[in-house]
Amino acid sequence: MWFAAAVGTALCFGVNNSLFKWGTTRHLSKIGVQFFFYGIAFLLMLLYGLVTHSFHESLFSLVIGGLIGILNTNGNIQMGKAFEKGPASITSTLIAMNVLIPIALGAVFFPETIALLQWLGIALMVGAAVVVQYRPGGGGQPADYRQWVFRIALALLSIGAVGFLMKVASSAGVSLVDIMTAMYGGGLAYLGVLMLRERAHLQELKVGSVVGLLSVCGYGFYMYALQHGPASVVFPVISLNCLVVMVAGVFLYKERLKLYQLFGLAVALAGIVLARL
Repeated sequence: MWFAAAVGTALCFGVNNSLFKWGTTRHLSKIGVQFFFYGIAFLLMLLYGLVTHSFHESLFSLVIGGLIGILNTNGNIQMGKAFEKGPASITSTLIAMNVLIPIALGAVFFPETIALLQWLGIALMVGAAVVVQYRPGGGGQPADYRQWVFRIALALLSIGAVGFLMKVASSAGVSLVDIMTAMYGGGLAYLGVLMLRERAHLQELKVGSVVGLLSVCGYGFYMYALQHGPASVVFPVISLNCLVVMVAGVFLYKERLKLYQLFGLAVALAGIVLARL
Protein backbone atom coordinates (compact mmCIF):
# COMPACT_ATOMS: atom_id res chain seq x y z
CA MET A 1 0.00 0.00 0.00
CA TRP A 2 2.87 2.42 0.72
CA PHE A 3 4.07 2.12 -2.88
CA ALA A 4 0.58 2.88 -4.20
CA ALA A 5 0.48 5.89 -1.84
CA ALA A 6 3.79 7.16 -3.28
CA VAL A 7 2.43 6.81 -6.81
CA GLY A 8 -0.73 8.62 -5.68
CA THR A 9 1.42 11.48 -4.37
CA ALA A 10 3.24 11.72 -7.70
CA LEU A 11 -0.10 11.88 -9.54
CA CYS A 12 -1.52 14.60 -7.25
CA PHE A 13 1.66 16.68 -7.41
CA GLY A 14 1.87 16.19 -11.17
CA VAL A 15 -1.70 17.42 -11.71
CA ASN A 16 -1.02 20.40 -9.44
CA ASN A 17 2.15 21.31 -11.33
CA SER A 18 0.19 21.05 -14.58
CA LEU A 19 -2.36 23.48 -13.14
CA PHE A 20 0.45 25.84 -12.13
CA LYS A 21 1.78 25.66 -15.69
CA TRP A 22 -1.71 26.36 -17.05
CA GLY A 23 -1.99 29.30 -14.68
CA THR A 24 1.14 30.91 -16.09
CA THR A 25 -0.37 30.83 -19.59
CA ARG A 26 -3.35 32.74 -18.18
CA HIS A 27 -1.06 35.20 -16.36
CA LEU A 28 -2.44 34.25 -12.95
CA SER A 29 -0.56 35.40 -9.87
CA LYS A 30 1.63 32.57 -8.56
CA ILE A 31 1.37 33.94 -5.03
CA GLY A 32 -2.41 34.42 -5.36
CA VAL A 33 -3.00 30.84 -6.50
CA GLN A 34 -0.85 29.47 -3.69
CA PHE A 35 -2.55 31.70 -1.09
CA PHE A 36 -5.98 30.28 -1.93
CA PHE A 37 -4.49 26.79 -2.26
CA TYR A 38 -3.03 26.92 1.27
CA GLY A 39 -6.13 28.64 2.64
CA ILE A 40 -8.51 25.95 1.35
CA ALA A 41 -6.21 23.13 2.46
CA PHE A 42 -5.77 24.67 5.93
CA LEU A 43 -9.54 25.04 6.41
CA LEU A 44 -10.12 21.43 5.30
CA MET A 45 -7.56 20.05 7.75
CA LEU A 46 -8.76 22.32 10.56
CA LEU A 47 -12.38 21.27 10.03
CA TYR A 48 -11.44 17.59 9.89
CA GLY A 49 -9.40 17.86 13.08
CA LEU A 50 -12.18 19.62 14.96
CA VAL A 51 -14.91 17.22 13.81
CA THR A 52 -12.88 14.09 14.60
CA HIS A 53 -11.23 15.53 17.74
CA SER A 54 -7.88 14.34 16.36
CA PHE A 55 -5.72 17.38 17.14
CA HIS A 56 -2.69 16.62 19.30
CA GLU A 57 -0.56 19.62 18.37
CA SER A 58 2.78 20.02 20.14
CA LEU A 59 5.55 22.58 19.86
CA PHE A 60 7.51 20.09 17.75
CA SER A 61 4.68 19.46 15.26
CA LEU A 62 3.91 23.20 15.01
CA VAL A 63 7.54 24.12 14.35
CA ILE A 64 8.38 21.35 11.88
CA GLY A 65 5.01 21.62 10.12
CA GLY A 66 5.33 25.37 9.82
CA LEU A 67 8.85 25.01 8.40
CA ILE A 68 7.62 22.49 5.82
CA GLY A 69 4.86 24.86 4.73
CA ILE A 70 7.15 27.88 4.41
CA LEU A 71 9.90 25.94 2.61
CA ASN A 72 7.46 24.35 0.17
CA THR A 73 5.88 27.72 -0.60
CA ASN A 74 9.26 29.38 -1.05
CA GLY A 75 10.45 26.55 -3.29
CA ASN A 76 7.47 26.96 -5.62
CA ILE A 77 7.93 30.74 -5.78
CA GLN A 78 11.67 30.47 -6.49
CA MET A 79 10.99 27.88 -9.16
CA GLY A 80 8.66 30.28 -10.94
CA LYS A 81 11.27 33.03 -10.78
CA ALA A 82 13.95 30.68 -12.12
CA PHE A 83 11.78 29.94 -15.16
CA GLU A 84 11.65 33.66 -15.84
CA LYS A 85 15.46 33.93 -15.82
CA GLY A 86 16.57 30.97 -17.93
CA PRO A 87 15.61 28.11 -20.29
CA ALA A 88 12.79 25.98 -18.93
CA SER A 89 14.24 22.61 -19.96
CA ILE A 90 17.54 23.06 -18.11
CA THR A 91 15.84 24.76 -15.13
CA SER A 92 13.39 21.88 -14.66
CA THR A 93 16.17 19.32 -14.89
CA LEU A 94 18.32 20.98 -12.24
CA ILE A 95 15.45 21.55 -9.78
CA ALA A 96 14.26 17.95 -10.23
CA MET A 97 17.53 16.86 -8.64
CA ASN A 98 16.19 18.01 -5.25
CA VAL A 99 15.24 14.35 -4.74
CA LEU A 100 18.92 13.61 -4.01
CA ILE A 101 18.85 15.83 -0.88
CA PRO A 102 16.32 13.81 1.18
CA ILE A 103 17.82 10.56 -0.10
CA ALA A 104 21.33 11.60 1.03
CA LEU A 105 20.19 13.01 4.38
CA GLY A 106 17.90 10.05 4.94
CA ALA A 107 20.80 7.65 4.38
CA VAL A 108 22.75 9.45 7.12
CA PHE A 109 20.03 9.96 9.75
CA PHE A 110 17.64 7.13 8.88
CA PRO A 111 19.73 4.27 7.47
CA GLU A 112 17.60 1.75 5.57
CA THR A 113 18.30 -1.60 4.01
CA ILE A 114 17.80 -1.27 0.25
CA ALA A 115 18.27 -4.21 -2.10
CA LEU A 116 20.53 -3.91 -5.16
CA LEU A 117 17.56 -4.11 -7.55
CA GLN A 118 15.85 -1.31 -5.66
CA TRP A 119 18.96 0.87 -5.94
CA LEU A 120 18.93 0.20 -9.67
CA GLY A 121 15.26 1.20 -9.78
CA ILE A 122 16.06 4.42 -7.88
CA ALA A 123 18.82 5.26 -10.37
CA LEU A 124 16.48 4.64 -13.30
CA MET A 125 13.71 6.82 -11.84
CA VAL A 126 16.06 9.72 -11.12
CA GLY A 127 17.59 9.35 -14.58
CA ALA A 128 14.13 9.31 -16.18
CA ALA A 129 13.23 12.58 -14.43
CA VAL A 130 16.21 14.16 -16.19
CA VAL A 131 15.67 12.55 -19.58
CA VAL A 132 12.02 13.54 -20.06
CA GLN A 133 12.81 17.20 -19.42
CA TYR A 134 15.93 17.40 -21.58
CA ARG A 135 15.59 19.26 -24.86
CA PRO A 136 18.54 18.77 -27.27
CA GLY A 137 19.63 22.11 -28.63
CA GLY A 138 16.80 23.88 -26.81
CA GLY A 139 17.02 27.04 -24.76
CA GLY A 140 19.96 29.35 -24.66
CA GLN A 141 22.22 31.24 -22.31
CA PRO A 142 20.16 32.64 -19.40
CA ALA A 143 19.61 36.38 -19.65
CA ASP A 144 20.67 36.82 -16.02
CA TYR A 145 22.93 33.88 -15.27
CA ARG A 146 23.72 34.67 -11.62
CA GLN A 147 20.09 35.30 -10.70
CA TRP A 148 19.08 32.15 -12.57
CA VAL A 149 21.55 29.97 -10.64
CA PHE A 150 20.58 31.67 -7.37
CA ARG A 151 16.85 31.00 -7.88
CA ILE A 152 17.51 27.38 -8.87
CA ALA A 153 19.66 26.84 -5.78
CA LEU A 154 16.97 28.27 -3.49
CA ALA A 155 14.21 26.18 -5.10
CA LEU A 156 16.28 22.99 -5.04
CA LEU A 157 17.31 23.41 -1.40
CA SER A 158 13.82 24.40 -0.24
CA ILE A 159 11.97 21.53 -1.95
CA GLY A 160 14.67 19.03 -1.02
CA ALA A 161 14.49 20.11 2.64
CA VAL A 162 10.71 19.57 2.58
CA GLY A 163 11.19 15.90 1.73
CA PHE A 164 13.69 15.38 4.54
CA LEU A 165 11.51 17.18 7.13
CA MET A 166 8.54 15.06 6.07
CA LYS A 167 10.63 11.99 6.86
CA VAL A 168 11.66 13.47 10.22
CA ALA A 169 8.01 14.12 11.11
CA SER A 170 6.89 10.64 10.11
CA SER A 171 9.75 9.00 12.03
CA ALA A 172 8.91 11.05 15.14
CA GLY A 173 5.36 9.69 15.09
CA VAL A 174 3.69 13.06 14.45
CA SER A 175 0.11 12.45 13.33
CA LEU A 176 -0.97 13.24 9.79
CA VAL A 177 -3.60 15.76 10.95
CA ASP A 178 -1.16 17.64 13.19
CA ILE A 179 1.65 17.94 10.65
CA MET A 180 -0.59 18.88 7.73
CA THR A 181 -2.55 21.48 9.70
CA ALA A 182 0.68 23.09 10.88
CA MET A 183 2.16 22.86 7.38
CA TYR A 184 -0.76 24.60 5.67
CA GLY A 185 -1.05 27.10 8.52
CA GLY A 186 2.64 28.04 8.28
CA GLY A 187 2.50 28.36 4.50
CA LEU A 188 -0.70 30.41 4.69
CA ALA A 189 0.82 32.84 7.20
CA TYR A 190 3.90 33.27 4.98
CA LEU A 191 1.77 33.82 1.88
CA GLY A 192 -0.50 36.21 3.76
CA VAL A 193 2.45 38.57 4.18
CA LEU A 194 3.37 38.27 0.50
CA MET A 195 -0.25 38.87 -0.53
CA LEU A 196 -0.08 42.41 0.85
CA ARG A 197 1.53 43.34 -2.46
CA GLU A 198 -0.72 41.19 -4.68
CA ARG A 199 -4.22 41.44 -6.10
CA ALA A 200 -6.50 38.41 -5.94
CA HIS A 201 -8.97 37.38 -8.65
CA LEU A 202 -11.80 34.84 -8.88
CA GLN A 203 -9.85 32.67 -11.34
CA GLU A 204 -6.99 32.32 -8.87
CA LEU A 205 -9.50 31.28 -6.18
CA LYS A 206 -10.89 28.55 -8.47
CA VAL A 207 -7.47 27.16 -9.41
CA GLY A 208 -6.19 27.47 -5.84
CA SER A 209 -9.21 25.55 -4.51
CA VAL A 210 -8.60 22.61 -6.84
CA VAL A 211 -4.88 22.60 -6.05
CA GLY A 212 -5.69 22.71 -2.32
CA LEU A 213 -7.93 19.65 -2.52
CA LEU A 214 -5.33 17.70 -4.49
CA SER A 215 -2.57 18.82 -2.12
CA VAL A 216 -4.43 17.47 0.92
CA CYS A 217 -4.74 14.10 -0.81
CA GLY A 218 -1.14 14.19 -2.07
CA TYR A 219 0.47 15.01 1.26
CA GLY A 220 -1.76 12.50 3.02
CA PHE A 221 -0.41 9.82 0.68
CA TYR A 222 3.10 11.26 1.17
CA MET A 223 3.06 10.83 4.96
CA TYR A 224 1.58 7.34 4.72
CA ALA A 225 4.23 6.26 2.20
CA LEU A 226 7.05 7.57 4.41
CA GLN A 227 5.61 5.93 7.52
CA HIS A 228 5.31 2.49 5.93
CA GLY A 229 7.93 2.38 3.16
CA PRO A 230 11.66 3.10 2.64
CA ALA A 231 12.25 6.80 2.01
CA SER A 232 15.01 6.01 -0.50
CA VAL A 233 12.36 4.49 -2.77
CA VAL A 234 9.47 6.83 -1.91
CA PHE A 235 11.29 10.04 -2.88
CA PRO A 236 12.29 8.95 -6.42
CA VAL A 237 8.75 7.67 -7.09
CA ILE A 238 7.30 11.03 -6.08
CA SER A 239 9.86 12.88 -8.23
CA LEU A 240 8.25 11.25 -11.27
CA ASN A 241 5.38 13.74 -11.04
CA CYS A 242 7.17 15.41 -13.97
CA LEU A 243 5.88 12.57 -16.16
CA VAL A 244 2.31 13.63 -15.34
CA VAL A 245 3.15 17.17 -16.45
CA MET A 246 4.61 15.79 -19.66
CA VAL A 247 1.51 13.74 -20.44
CA ALA A 248 -0.74 16.70 -19.57
CA GLY A 249 1.17 18.76 -22.12
CA VAL A 250 0.28 16.25 -24.82
CA PHE A 251 -3.46 16.52 -24.15
CA LEU A 252 -3.76 20.15 -23.07
CA TYR A 253 -1.23 21.80 -25.37
CA LYS A 254 -1.11 19.19 -28.15
CA GLU A 255 2.62 18.74 -27.63
CA ARG A 256 4.23 15.79 -29.38
CA LEU A 257 6.46 13.52 -27.34
CA LYS A 258 10.03 13.28 -28.57
CA LEU A 259 11.73 9.91 -28.93
CA TYR A 260 13.95 10.59 -25.89
CA GLN A 261 10.85 11.40 -23.81
CA LEU A 262 9.25 8.09 -24.73
CA PHE A 263 12.53 6.43 -23.79
CA GLY A 264 12.48 8.30 -20.46
CA LEU A 265 8.93 7.13 -19.80
CA ALA A 266 9.95 3.52 -20.43
CA VAL A 267 12.97 3.93 -18.13
CA ALA A 268 10.74 5.35 -15.40
CA LEU A 269 8.32 2.43 -15.63
CA ALA A 270 11.25 -0.01 -15.45
CA GLY A 271 12.55 1.82 -12.39
CA ILE A 272 9.16 1.60 -10.67
CA VAL A 273 9.01 -2.14 -11.30
CA LEU A 274 12.54 -2.73 -9.96
CA ALA A 275 11.97 -0.53 -6.90
CA ARG A 276 8.83 -2.48 -6.05
CA LEU A 277 10.57 -5.87 -6.17
